[in-house]
Amino acid sequence: MSQILYTLKNPNNLHNIRKVRSLFSINHQIFTAATTDIVTDPPLSSPSPNDQANGTHVDLPSVNFSGIAKSVLSRCSHLLETRKDKSYASASLEDLLLDVSDVIPEITRKFWRVLVLRPEDVLEILLGFQFECGEFGFRGGKIGTLWGIFKWASEQYKGFRHLPRSQEIMASMLVRVGMFREVELLLLSMESEGVLLNGNEVISNLIKGYISVGNLRRAVLVFDQTRERGLVPSLSCYRALIDHLVKMKRTQLAFRVLLDMLGMRSSLSSVDKARVESVVRLLCREGKIQESRNLVRKVRAYGLKPSGLTINEIACGYCEKKDFEDLLSFFVEMKHAPDVLTGNRIVYTLCSIFGVERADLFRKELEYLGFRPDEITFGILIGRSCQEGNLRNSFIYLSEILSRGLNPDVRSYNGLISGVFKAGMWRHAKDILDEMVNGGTPPNLSTYRLLLAGFCKARQFDEAKVIVSDMAKLGFIELSTLEDPLCKAFLVLGLNPLAVRLKRDNDIGFSKTEFYDNLGNGLYLDTDLDEYEKTLTGILEDSMIPDFNSLIMLECAHGNLKVALLLVDEMVRWGQELSLSVFSALVKELCASRSLIKMCPGLSKKMPKLANQLDQENLNLLVQACCKKGLVHDGKIIFHGMLQRGLTIKNETCTALLMGLCKKGILKDLRGCWDIARNKKWLLGLEECKALVECLCHKKMMKEALELFECMLVCGAYSSSGICCIFLEKLSETGFSSTAYALLEDLLQRGYKLDQMAYSQVLRGLCIEKNSPVAFKILDSMLAKKMAPSWDVSVSLIPRLLRANKFEKAIALGEISLKEQSVSPYSLYSALIKGFCISGKVEEASKQLQDMLCKGLYPEAEVYNMLIEGHCRGNNFGKVRELLGVMIRKQLSLSISSFRYCVRWMCMEGRVPWALSLKELMLGQNESHNLTIYNILVFYLFSSRNCFLVNEVLNELIEKGLLPDEVTYNFLIYGFLKYKDVSSSVRYLSTMISKELMPSSRSLRTVICCLCDVGELGKALELSREMQLKGWFHDSVVQNAIVEGLLSRGKLQEADDFLDRMVDKDLVPDTIIYDNLIKRFCGYGRLNKAVDLFNLMLKKGNIPNSASYDSVIHSLCTFNKLDQAMDFHAEMLARNQKPSTNTWGVLICKFCQNGRTAEAERLWISMVHLGETPTREMYSVVINRYFSENNMNKASDLMQVMQQTGYNPDFDTHWSLISNLSSSSDKDNKDSSQGFLSRLLSGSGFSWRKDSKAKQG
Repeated sequence: MSQILYTLKNPNNLHNIRKVRSLFSINHQIFTAATTDIVTDPPLSSPSPNDQANGTHVDLPSVNFSGIAKSVLSRCSHLLETRKDKSYASASLEDLLLDVSDVIPEITRKFWRVLVLRPEDVLEILLGFQFECGEFGFRGGKIGTLWGIFKWASEQYKGFRHLPRSQEIMASMLVRVGMFREVELLLLSMESEGVLLNGNEVISNLIKGYISVGNLRRAVLVFDQTRERGLVPSLSCYRALIDHLVKMKRTQLAFRVLLDMLGMRSSLSSVDKARVESVVRLLCREGKIQESRNLVRKVRAYGLKPSGLTINEIACGYCEKKDFEDLLSFFVEMKHAPDVLTGNRIVYTLCSIFGVERADLFRKELEYLGFRPDEITFGILIGRSCQEGNLRNSFIYLSEILSRGLNPDVRSYNGLISGVFKAGMWRHAKDILDEMVNGGTPPNLSTYRLLLAGFCKARQFDEAKVIVSDMAKLGFIELSTLEDPLCKAFLVLGLNPLAVRLKRDNDIGFSKTEFYDNLGNGLYLDTDLDEYEKTLTGILEDSMIPDFNSLIMLECAHGNLKVALLLVDEMVRWGQELSLSVFSALVKELCASRSLIKMCPGLSKKMPKLANQLDQENLNLLVQACCKKGLVHDGKIIFHGMLQRGLTIKNETCTALLMGLCKKGILKDLRGCWDIARNKKWLLGLEECKALVECLCHKKMMKEALELFECMLVCGAYSSSGICCIFLEKLSETGFSSTAYALLEDLLQRGYKLDQMAYSQVLRGLCIEKNSPVAFKILDSMLAKKMAPSWDVSVSLIPRLLRANKFEKAIALGEISLKEQSVSPYSLYSALIKGFCISGKVEEASKQLQDMLCKGLYPEAEVYNMLIEGHCRGNNFGKVRELLGVMIRKQLSLSISSFRYCVRWMCMEGRVPWALSLKELMLGQNESHNLTIYNILVFYLFSSRNCFLVNEVLNELIEKGLLPDEVTYNFLIYGFLKYKDVSSSVRYLSTMISKELMPSSRSLRTVICCLCDVGELGKALELSREMQLKGWFHDSVVQNAIVEGLLSRGKLQEADDFLDRMVDKDLVPDTIIYDNLIKRFCGYGRLNKAVDLFNLMLKKGNIPNSASYDSVIHSLCTFNKLDQAMDFHAEMLARNQKPSTNTWGVLICKFCQNGRTAEAERLWISMVHLGETPTREMYSVVINRYFSENNMNKASDLMQVMQQTGYNPDFDTHWSLISNLSSSSDKDNKDSSQGFLSRLLSGSGFSWRKDSKAKQG
């Protein structure tokens, strides 16, 4: 193989190249087999129960998978948290200031040089940040930094106390970004200092913050502590807490908080009334009617009238308790009557317990209070009267309905018909039927069934036959001419026609005769008369008052769920309640229905009390239904209710909730649910696991995904290879191939043997993410094990290997892929051609093409396109022409990419007619690419200096019905500018804008710069105004060009105003750079504007360069603002920028001029510490200043340092020092054997030797 590599690197050895090619040319039999029998990856599937029972899921019992999630996460530590809060415990003040200096640079600049922060300094920082960020601009990280500054100030010395206003602002900011624990610490500190908050806004916001993140326990705890201290939360806080407690169905807590709110309020709004009513509903559902009534009284005490909904809730509670005296007194007290549904329920309940007479009396009492009964109200009384045998009252109630202008319900008529038959008055049954029809109440199937039952019970079989005929005419039943109508009647009634026989009594004494026909014949029924009578009587009695529970259950049994739901609504109108068993059956059937499952959550909301009483089986189904229909919040509430009740939660339920939360992106609840699932050791099915891990990956929840992986492996319920494949596949598909690789490595280290599929999935993801180094590493491992990736991975890897000059591995991969038949010869050749083209070895690619043709493999368009692009890159235009000819002959499509390469070559080589001809060929291939083809041609016409042809191409484009797009116009604008045709560029730019197309930044930038360069500043400003109207950003180049143009014309104020407009209209991009303008404004003496631009750059996240700092510092020194200059200097050093030597010199000189020599010396010292060398002039100016201040010791010391640095002071400096020290020289030299002058001159580099030379700086 080394020989092969050498040969490939030395293409002159052609005979060796043939050896390389021969390695890919396996004998013809293998190629043929490979093309006819390509091995594909087996599909993933969940193990069947039989497989699990047979123990096939146990792959390697010796492998220990415990801790694999933690192990993989440690390899990919960046996945543990996407963003961790910074720790400010050990951060320096400089680090903290630096972190917020991009928000408030003008304020932090003041504190770079301070060692101690005063309380008012902290307040200034907080107020500045609050003003700068406005109402919605707070970011958690920055607030964390402010908290660090706040704490740093507190700990800088004992006894430091923040101003109360600072504490309030800090607490408010912490709450807004969710740093609730820090808020509590701050409040605790304030309490220990005896500081009271000005208002309770912070505490209220803290409670609301805990509510917003679902931490109800902490919210209630803080609320209780607040009230214990005698503080009152804000009204919005009360409202938020009550709303959340109601949502979570925490009745007692909601009731307590509501009572507290009412006790604190002197008035109540309609919004708060709604909250009271929500709590009332909760109390009523728990049977706490008196507490509900007391709450309503409180509402009335505020002058508000309770809603009818609230009154009805309490009324239903009394009705359920059968406390009708208190119910009536409640209506009297409220001066309000129930609505018709509640009234009907009361009437029905009274009828069931006390009979019709008592119910009717109560109805009249309610009518006195304003209750308006409907036809159903009287229908209940009619049915109950019929049941009691009081047919007279039934007709009285019917007349009451008609007298009130109401239309009787069909069930009321059915009840009357049953009563008539029951009383033996069968002759009047048809009269009632006729009245129904005439009154506009069409009979239904139940009506005719009643008539059949009545007539058959009365032995009026001729009438029954007539009814059967009428039913057939109305389409209720089908009756053929051969069928006996009486037999059909028995069938409709649920009787067996063969078991019920009508016979004539032929005995002399008519001993069996039961009735006579019209001819006087004695007839009798040959059947089980007891069963016959029981059936017919049951039909009649059941129709007096409909039993909706039975009807609904019957429809559920028949699968008629839509009818069942309609009956539920009708049931409420008739004052009846759904039983728990029927509700459970209905929920179960709805959950099993694909089309009506969406009705399930709504039904539960309508009947919350029944929903709370469901058993665990139905609750599991309900949670699953809610989650599948996107009602994840409702499912979550039911789920937590099941946990509180200690019910068993199925794996499918847990999976459905996890999937629902994941799809909705409710990550906080998802993590909580996942923790519960993990603790409960719930196990997912393979398909559910596959869906969930994909969802977790899309949400970047790697920690949870890997924990799920470990859980699935450790439980041992499924095939470990299947689980590994699922996770490796999903990790690789969703952009986490590096994590998949870490997982793969961990599995291998644990001794787990992975198959080809597992490796291939990771490789596939790495190829998609273009992570070739890791992919090559895995490939090495596979090749060492004589394994080949799947065909698509092999085909993807071979070009990458060739591009990376890994020819040996490409050869090995090709060999093993062909041997294992994991890749077809055609795909292999295509991959080789692509790889050789990419790596620049186009001749080798051509030879591979020849081999393909020799093997009878016919290349498709993709292969020819790759070769064309490769030859274009290699400037082998003869081959390009040849290949184009082949493609044209074979009618193969040229790709857009290949067309671009060809047009570029043709235009650059002066073959424009060829390019135009090729364009015509391309236009016939795919109309959707036509505009792209013209755009490519326009671009390369400009690039090849053939701009004179562009207008012809444009005219042709328009003639073909095409409209130029953004790309076309941008090419035209930039192209014409390239050839200094400014007018054409401006014209196309104007056209583009008029067509509501947005030019590229480059187009705008180049046009404006060009206009400014040619002196057309007015047009540039006009274009800028157009951009401002459209809200388009002005990037750095645009702003610099316009401002430079204004400044060069002396229009300083206009330049200033222009920049102000950019800020006011928010047209400054985040990438803005003002370095040049900062220097220019400093040069013009506009220091304030320069500083404004400086600060704006920092606020946009861009740090000015050192030249900008130098310019500002120089200008500040010019205006003698030395403290501000030092602030900028300190900031410059904090940002690791180096001041120029000139800047150091100016500062030192200015400090000396202003008599601040000690500060000048400190600057000089800091310069040395930073590794800079002060100049001779810097030493001299400080020494001379000390001379003038008569500080001889300092001057002498600095002179010695100066000499040690290599500089010698001039004679004037020496003589000045000698003169100033002459008066004290004798005294100083008493203890010295050498005179002062001698020592000084000697130390200064002078010697008594004649040949001595002093170093001059």
